[in-house]
Order: sequence, then structure tokens, then C-alpha cells
Amino acid sequence: MRCPYCSGENTQVKDSRPTEENATIRRRRVCPDCGGRFTTFERVQLREIVIIKRSGRRMPFDRDKLARSIEVALRKRPVDPERVERMISGIVRQLESIGESELPSSVIGGLVMEALRGLDAVAYVRFASVYRDFREAADFQEVLGEIASAPKVAIPTAEGGVPPTSERKH
Repeated sequence: MRCPYCSGENTQVKDSRPTEENATIRRRRVCPDCGGRFTTFERVQLREIVIIKRSGRRMPFDRDKLARSIEVALRKRPVDPERVERMISGIVRQLESIGESELPSSVIGGLVMEALRGLDAVAYVRFASVYRDFREAADFQEVLGEIASAPKVAIPTAEGGVPPTSERKH
């Protein structure tokens, strides 16, 4: 593994431990050249997936890009990071289990929308506004109508509990 600080190629693993229910290995590394310390993660990848964008362009699937887009939708929301990581891992497993090496980007978008709908309504609307390319306020009203007609799910607070009905913002 190349050092991200000095580009040295002789980094050493100082500590390894499983994470994510043993689906990932976290490794702490040190560079003997500059002394820099950093963490890497090792995950099982069943197959290479190529994403076909709306424009027709093909790009390799990037788990980190998926995580970043979900994190943007969840910014400043009271959602446990472990739940987010499990959601991302679940989406990746679903993509791998489809069995196709090339998938349209709409498949990923649909899976993210489905996962966010059950996780956080605000994040769902934020992601939908980009994914569905909202152009006017009516687009938001349509999605809010979808949420209103869906079964109610309690959204936990930052402290981990569910606020009483009178404290919830609608």
C-alpha cells in the first residue's frame, strides 16, 4: 500500500481488526519513510460492476462515491453512522447479487431511494431532488405527498430516543 503522505511503497500494517460484522478488515498502517499513519479498509468484492450513466457513459462502480452521495443527503440528520454503513453495505450486496456486470445508474438510485425512505424522510427528499432532477416546487410537493401517504416511521433523535408527538416537526 502506497503512503498517502510521501508515496512511499513500503508501508507496514501495525494493527488489523474486523469491522461491519466481519465483512471488512480495518488496517492501521505506518510508513517507515515519513512516519505517517493511516487507515485502510479491505472488503470482499464479488465482481466488478460497471455503471451505465444516463448519458451512456460507462464508469466502474465506486462504493465511496455512493457513500458520499448518501452522506450529503443525511448531512445534519440524527442518524447513527453504523446504520448508514449497514445501509450502504446492503445496497452494494444487492448490486452484486443482481448478477449483471453492467447496470444502469437508475438501479443504484432506486435502491438508495428505497433505503433512505425507511431511514430518514428528510434525506429521502434531499436525495430525490437530485436523483429525479427537480425543476420546480411542485416536484417537492409530489415527493412529500408520497411520504405523507406512506406508513409512518418514527425517526430517532440524536440522543437515540423518539421524540414525543408534540415535539416532532411536520
